[in-house]
Amino acid sequence: MNYHILREFADSWVLLGMFVFFFGVIVWAIRPGSNKEHRDVANSIFRNEDKPANSEEART
Repeated sequence: MNYHILREFADSWVLLGMFVFFFGVIVWAIRPGSNKEHRDVANSIFRNEDKPANSEEART
């Protein structure tokens, strides 16, 4: 294989494959029912937090 054949392959099929992959990721991210999952992940850092840390706990 020479550079010209690889370049034509990359400009056609690989570009199409990358577009399909990108479109698939976008559709997967906004699929119906994913809002609950996104909300859960966004709030996971607050899951075990009962109260704010006081100044002595923050120093240690």
